[in-house]
Amino acid sequence: MVAGLVHPQGSAAVLEDLDQRPAKAVRIAVSHAEDPVTALAEIRRQLAHARPSFILLFVPSRLSPEGLAAALPAALPDAVVFGCTTAGQITPRGYEDDALVALAFERSHFRVASTLFVPISPVSIAEVVQQTERLSEQFRATPGRQRLALIFADGLSKQEDILVAALEAGLKDIPVFGGSAGDGLRFERTQVLRNGEFHSNAALLLLLETDLAFCGLGFDHFQPTESRMVVTKAVPEERLVLEINGAPAAQEYARLVKVPVGALSPTIFAENPVLVRNGNIYHVRAIQQIHGENGLTFLSAIDDGLLLTLGRGKEIIRTLDSGLTVTDRQGEPPDFILGFDCYLRKLEIDRKGLEAEASGRFRERRVVGFSTYGEQHLGVHVNQTFVGVAFFRPRGSAPL
Repeated sequence: MVAGLVHPQGSAAVLEDLDQRPAKAVRIAVSHAEDPVTALAEIRRQLAHARPSFILLFVPSRLSPEGLAAALPAALPDAVVFGCTTAGQITPRGYEDDALVALAFERSHFRVASTLFVPISPVSIAEVVQQTERLSEQFRATPGRQRLALIFADGLSKQEDILVAALEAGLKDIPVFGGSAGDGLRFERTQVLRNGEFHSNAALLLLLETDLAFCGLGFDHFQPTESRMVVTKAVPEERLVLEINGAPAAQEYARLVKVPVGALSPTIFAENPVLVRNGNIYHVRAIQQIHGENGLTFLSAIDDGLLLTLGRGKEIIRTLDSGLTVTDRQGEPPDFILGFDCYLRKLEIDRKGLEAEASGRFRERRVVGFSTYGEQHLGVHVNQTFVGVAFFRPRGSAPL
């Protein structure tokens, strides 16, 4: 179903800006209020002058999605609102955990169409391809404008790998980027927002058309070591590994990273990821948590016989700085960067006392977005990765 384009009589304003130069194409609002009604009222006041095509809402784990859904019709009555629950937010201040973030995409620069895939567990590849193709056909292209897609999926569905592969087939040459919805560090319930309702076991696809040049970003900070391991017993549909190298999975992983099994934690998993090689590229297969006594639950697809390589981190701030340094052909920085950043990256940054530095880089590079349970980058579901889209001002064009 194609979402209607809106022409609200008032919304969106300028919050604090990343380099004192207001973004032209998106207006940002942030609330730290503890109840949904007050939070949305603050968002509405901050978005008092925007004319958005649509609004993205990134929801902290402490705010009730049901409460937000109930308050949305009165708070933003004329707006098309999409969004998801998160494992943290990236605001104009940098990393935060308790902020309701609204991004109002100006209708002078954006058009949008949407569809909801529900249920996605299990994913029907044929239905996803057909639904995606239908959306693209109904949303007729405007000459001189470019297209991209954003995907927000239930981060506990364990279906993102199949979903994004199907999307790539349906979208053909339209690039797709996105993040899996989060739930803080509780891992209980993750949801996406469309048409005033939050949905679990679902994925939201937004098809965007814009007159802005843009480019996709995707980077991590790991390199392979000499430590190899083979998955010898797995439950693929649950992303669950029971044995590695013929030994109980948690026990063998702990041995390889040289910590007691009892010391395994999200921080240990964040700093000692396992990698999967695809050609000459290594992708992170992040570990979510211990399952039972010795199983390991992963955040990406896993299977019997899969060869894994233990990863070693490079300097995370340096790679963040390098990865976010993009310009258009005129050498101008982005108007803003929409960012999807794995929650495990933030855990590592926090533990190392680097949150202020990382937040400073986000402010300098004009990044807004959220911490995810997984990232989608050009048809691949990845972990422990920063994925983003850099949008440039209308006069610019995307980097070569």
